[in-house]
Amino acid sequence: MAGKEIGRTGIRPDWIDYNGHLRDAYYVVILSDMTDRFMDQIGVDAAYRESTRCTLYTLEMHLNYLLEVKESDELRTDIRLVAHDSKRIHASFEMYVPRHATPVLTAECMLLHVHQGETVGSAPFPASVLAELAAWQALSDGLAPTEPGSRQIALRRR
Repeated sequence: MAGKEIGRTGIRPDWIDYNGHLRDAYYVVILSDMTDRFMDQIGVDAAYRESTRCTLYTLEMHLNYLLEVKESDELRTDIRLVAHDSKRIHASFEMYVPRHATPVLTAECMLLHVHQGETVGSAPFPASVLAELAAWQALSDGLAPTEPGSRQIALRRR
C-alpha cells in the first residue's frame, strides 16, 4: 500500500538521456519539488519561511531506481512518514507510473528544521507543524514499509 499522494509530474523531453529514459539526476529534482509541496502541506510554506526564517534542509537521501521512466510517462509521487521528532522528519517517497503496478523509484530522506538567522542551526518545530506531522504520521503508521528500504537512515532515540 502506497503513502499519501503529494503530486504528479510530467516528464520533459530534455530530462531524457541517451538510453531513452529519465536521467537519474531528474528524479532528485522531482523529489526536491515534492518535498516543497509537502512543506506547504505541513505549514512550512513561503509565508512561514519568511516570517520565521526557518526551513527544511535535506540531510541525507537514499534512492532505489527500480524501473525505467519514459518521456511519455507521468510520475505520481507518494509520501509517508517513517518517523519524526522535534526537529527532524524521516520521510519515504515512492514514484509510480500508470503502466507499472509497483514503484519505479523509492527514496528515503532525512529532513532537518533549520533556523537561518545570523547563525544557521537546527530548531524545534512549532506546535502547529508538530500537529500536522502527527496527522501525517497517523496516516503512515500501519502501512507496510517501503521496499526496498534503507538500511542506514534512521532517527536515533536518546
